[in-house]
Amino acid sequence: MVYDYEYFKKEIYSLTTIDLNAYKEKQMKRRIDTLIAKHKIVGYDKYVQALKTDKVLFEEFVGYITINVSEFYRNPEQWKYLEETVIPELIQRFGKNLKVWSAACSTGDEPYSLVMALSRHIPLQQIRIYATDLDKQVIAKAKTGLYGEKSIEGVPEDLKKKYFTKIGPSYKIADEIKARVDFHQHNLLKDTYPTDCNLIVCRNVLIYFTEEAKDEVFRKYYQSLAKGGMLFIGSTEQIMNYREIGFDRKSSFYYVKPM
Repeated sequence: MVYDYEYFKKEIYSLTTIDLNAYKEKQMKRRIDTLIAKHKIVGYDKYVQALKTDKVLFEEFVGYITINVSEFYRNPEQWKYLEETVIPELIQRFGKNLKVWSAACSTGDEPYSLVMALSRHIPLQQIRIYATDLDKQVIAKAKTGLYGEKSIEGVPEDLKKKYFTKIGPSYKIADEIKARVDFHQHNLLKDTYPTDCNLIVCRNVLIYFTEEAKDEVFRKYYQSLAKGGMLFIGSTEQIMNYREIGFDRKSSFYYVKPM
């Protein structure tokens, strides 16, 4: 039997419920082949067997394919727009008890950035972020709240001084910020989405998805938003068919569900 990539995708789905068909095949296959070669394992079948028996290898694989690259206030000008324009508009529309979902939140940089951005307009105790990711390992890291210097480079200086403490080479985010975020495991391609969200943030994740998978997720986001709610995506992830889905475009990275 030839253990090809099709076999591998089926085995991975049964092991993890991650559907590799939803990812751009050329990119993903190259990443996986590189990972297999790193461990000097020959063949997809041998690698699948190793994943079934080696917990460390399995966790490394899940972390690797879910591509967890993140940083605080990534693309600062877009966060400035969020603080100065989007949040005031949402407060005017919905009040200060906003329902905010940080999807594919990775190591927590994004939901914690959201708390800090919202704190300029809303008392901390009123802020609640629902944050989700597919990878349990990165959720555990997010809950720890320890970051390297590079991760926090984009944080405005006043917030950096207020909410981060240097511990050795790392920076620990304040417990009062951590307390505002609820982390949960969630598969964007399989699990039920929250409803009546006022703001959904999902950035620089869908670029790895096929066009079909992207379209499915954007449509689900539309359904997940309350009328007048907004979707904040990465600057390289324009929704080309936003009108067909039902969105109004506020900018290339902000989309609104009409009232």
